[in-house]
Amino acid sequence: MAGPKDLDPSSSPRALLGAELRHAREKAGLSQDELGQRLFVSGSFIGQLEAGTRRMLPEYARSLDEVLDTGDFFRRNCGAAARSKYPDHFAEAADAEAIATVIKEYAPLLIPGLLQTSEYARAVFRAYQPTAPEDVINELLSARLERADILGDPTKPLLWAVLDEAVLRRETGGPRVMAEALHHVVALIRRHRVIVQVLPFSAGAHASMTGALTLMGFEDAPPLAFIEGPSMGRLEDDPATVTRHELSYDLLRASALPPRESLALIESVAEDYAHEDQP
Repeated sequence: MAGPKDLDPSSSPRALLGAELRHAREKAGLSQDELGQRLFVSGSFIGQLEAGTRRMLPEYARSLDEVLDTGDFFRRNCGAAARSKYPDHFAEAADAEAIATVIKEYAPLLIPGLLQTSEYARAVFRAYQPTAPEDVINELLSARLERADILGDPTKPLLWAVLDEAVLRRETGGPRVMAEALHHVVALIRRHRVIVQVLPFSAGAHASMTGALTLMGFEDAPPLAFIEGPSMGRLEDDPATVTRHELSYDLLRASALPPRESLALIESVAEDYAHEDQP
């Protein structure tokens, strides 16, 4: 059969593509697991495509068109759904983050992107790319700040961050920038918009020594885990793998300072930077 018309890239192409996939799958009388078997993927992966939390790659689009008899609809439209302003290794995670109902993050070195100020983010990008033209840095900065718009809703997503003490102590952008950045985190905590704990140096070895970890939960899709390194990232949907990372995060929270003590420490370090910035 002929597929529907092309998706409008100005809307939310990944969500629309997911809705079309669900419609075509149900019309074909297949469950998510049954369709997954035809594509040699899990049923949860199909669910994530339908929810828009995973990117539809061309090889899956071709197989879906064949199995669901949709002409070349998914092949034609998967390109629009894959466009992103974020680096390739982070694009899927950013899209998932935007619709997550729960985000739990461990940050070993940097204030998490959703909590960064403009000047702090600029200092980070400039450190990553010391010779990049200013317009490149500005594009990165714009995308980073746009991500934080999801915190404009007073209730969702629930954001719980565990910051290694190194995040507070590593001076990024100078004392003024650090003071402003930490005061911004404090303000979000005091508005009851985020929950933040600090993992102190005194905690010693912990469950996520290898790097950053983000866990995301959704209303109508299985949870995801995102593991990030320098210019690379991996989005995990295997239930056993996600469960293992959730345990690691629970152990991190257990080793971290309680929220009230964490807030006091962040405020104290912020004041130290503010005083350091005075002539």
